[in-house]
Amino acid sequence: MEGIKEIAKKLVAPGKGIFAADASPGSMDKRLETIGVEGGEKMRRRYRQMLLTAPGWGEYIGGVILQDETIKQATDEGKPFVQAIVEAGVIPGIKVDRGTIEMPNFGGEKVAEGLDGLGKRLAEYYVMGARFTKWRAVIKIGPEMPSLVCMRSNAEALARYASLSQQAGMVPIVEPEVIMEGGHGMDECRKATESAGKVLIEFLKDHKVDFGGMLYKVNMILPGRESGIEVSDEEIARQTKEALLAVIPETVAGVVFLSGGQNELVATRRLNAINKSELAVPWRMTFSFERAFENAAMKVWLGKDENVAEAQKTLVYRAKMNSLASMGQYLGENDQ
Repeated sequence: MEGIKEIAKKLVAPGKGIFAADASPGSMDKRLETIGVEGGEKMRRRYRQMLLTAPGWGEYIGGVILQDETIKQATDEGKPFVQAIVEAGVIPGIKVDRGTIEMPNFGGEKVAEGLDGLGKRLAEYYVMGARFTKWRAVIKIGPEMPSLVCMRSNAEALARYASLSQQAGMVPIVEPEVIMEGGHGMDECRKATESAGKVLIEFLKDHKVDFGGMLYKVNMILPGRESGIEVSDEEIARQTKEALLAVIPETVAGVVFLSGGQNELVATRRLNAINKSELAVPWRMTFSFERAFENAAMKVWLGKDENVAEAQKTLVYRAKMNSLASMGQYLGENDQ
């Protein structure tokens, strides 16, 4: 049986990244509505089936993060999604936090829930075939934010989750996401990313989490969405790498970037800039995108069976572009 360190290495093998297909049912229904498709469990299953059975997608993807509903679903032919994923050469994973709640007295800051009964849920997911997990914390920038209390509360939850995940034989992805909402600049984003990361690493050490069997999912260093600030890809790459070098131990198995609301072209381009940058880092740095990965395929699919093949080609093309970017070899949108 493979150990967590071997699984972690496979998830971020050269040329591969992680597909975050873990949107909640509510979020997925809202997304389907944007293309004129009514949501619901049946339509969500059809959409996931289109994505998870795309011919050749496993060439560029190391792992896929599922949601509780999706890991229990099957194809039209009755094949469990997990089986289809494994047959594609991809490792199944599962999101295990249960969303966030506001922290009273902290101006809208949030902490993730889901620790109650987590050990039992992890054991069940392992039997279903999951071999890695994800937990997302939300870090906001604003007046007196992020607060130390918020960072410590989320770090404690992430560390407890990570230790339980490793105990269950699964690789944890810890995700302290500094969100893009706001008018802040690069400096504020970098400070929040480094501060939250340093607090988290100390809690992970306290909980004796094995860094070699763990992945770190993180935002790029970017100005806030409402700031109007323009920054070059090269500057984003430099600041992102410098910030992570100040935080993440070299023994961590890999770093995967979330897209954080960037569209697919921008996210791919910036990932490429990070990997082309000459500043050396000790980890593989690849993608763990959701909307920036699947959004183009959704717009082609439109809920119609006759569009499935073309939508799957779109998905695999996007996977290939991100694969190239993860190696610093992306040359733009063409038939590379």
